[in-house]
Amino acid sequence: MSTARTRLTPKVAIVGAGPAGLRAAQELAPAVSGEVLVLDREQQAGGIPRHCDHPGFGIRDLHRFHSGPNYARHTVDSAERAGAVIRTGSMVTGWSSDGGLEVTTPEGLLEVHAEAIVLATGARERPRTARMVPGDRPDGVYTTGQLQNLVHLHHQKVGGKAVIVGSELVSWSAVLTLRDAGCDTVLMTSEHPKVEAYALFSVPGRLGLRVPVRTRSKITRIIGKPRVEAVEIEDLGTGRRDAVPCDTVVFTGDWIPDNELFRAAGLELDPGTLGPVVDTELRTDRPGVFAAGNVLHPVDTADIAALDGEQVAASVLDHLRGERRPSEKSIRIIADEPLRWISPAVRRVGDRRPARNRLLAWVDEYIAFPRVVATQNGQVVAEKRLAWPAAPGRVFRIPADLLDAARPGEGDVHISLRR
Repeated sequence: MSTARTRLTPKVAIVGAGPAGLRAAQELAPAVSGEVLVLDREQQAGGIPRHCDHPGFGIRDLHRFHSGPNYARHTVDSAERAGAVIRTGSMVTGWSSDGGLEVTTPEGLLEVHAEAIVLATGARERPRTARMVPGDRPDGVYTTGQLQNLVHLHHQKVGGKAVIVGSELVSWSAVLTLRDAGCDTVLMTSEHPKVEAYALFSVPGRLGLRVPVRTRSKITRIIGKPRVEAVEIEDLGTGRRDAVPCDTVVFTGDWIPDNELFRAAGLELDPGTLGPVVDTELRTDRPGVFAAGNVLHPVDTADIAALDGEQVAASVLDHLRGERRPSEKSIRIIADEPLRWISPAVRRVGDRRPARNRLLAWVDEYIAFPRVVATQNGQVVAEKRLAWPAAPGRVFRIPADLLDAARPGEGDVHISLRR
């Protein structure tokens, strides 16, 4: 026996009430004739920033510093003041046979049909199990998101001595969360030869917070029952292993997009990001379905995700008005080593440039001042020496005008880095 669903028909449906989805809603709500509906599975809108209780949010989009909770409140308030409708506790579980969103809520099942859909579902950290770290399975092992949720939203205590696996920006966020919970970080580890986070964050962290960092090392085993007692760490240069006593382990970084809805829809996924393939207008390969935020580039800062929301709103408006239809003339953008992925992956003739005129990429090798090279049919079409480093563990930004010399119909454009 089938279960009846309530049918909703907003003009635009947005899945995800984080920075990207809320900024898109803020831009779209005053500009469309119908409802802009934002759906989020959490009980409170605002996304990850709402439980990152430290400053550093809003620099690029709001041009001022906010704490994570303040930034989240600002994005929610801005979307609601613009006229968007936000429904929390609403989990989008799949697609109906005619392209609607199937939604489970405390009030019952919904089926949402909209003229445009924006998927801004974000990304999550891979847990210990996905990283194949052997050993015991005791209490006291978290990802950063789990830790922040536990400490900032539920005001729970954790242990007294923590080891953090990773040295990305989010790793230092974990240090601050642990400090708020009364837990000392006794060691931070990284498999890379250099700390992944920007020096602006890592140097004060190492000196001001007195966090020792061990590079070229990895966790090989977690020890303890019923709670963590120590971790075994291997020096990747010498192979030497030693045990570090602790009662808390936090796995940070190593992001994967929340791509379930894209896979369920049969949309093309990028093999590097595992998120959807989009063009510079943030269109997917299904007409009327768009994507924005860290589901496309796992993971960049909240303000960059918000600027994606602004970009996707302009594209949605074009779609609703029947303007700027996507050209069939396009160029596929391919990331070559040492790049792992590049986003967006398609540029069409006549389309806008990506947000901030930047392609976003991820690298697996540190290069201090890389030369970015674009090739098509084996020929170099553009190259540029950049004044900023390419470093693992953080998004690398590439000027999008490197693609200007490439010609549609003459093959993929490959982007690589050289010293």
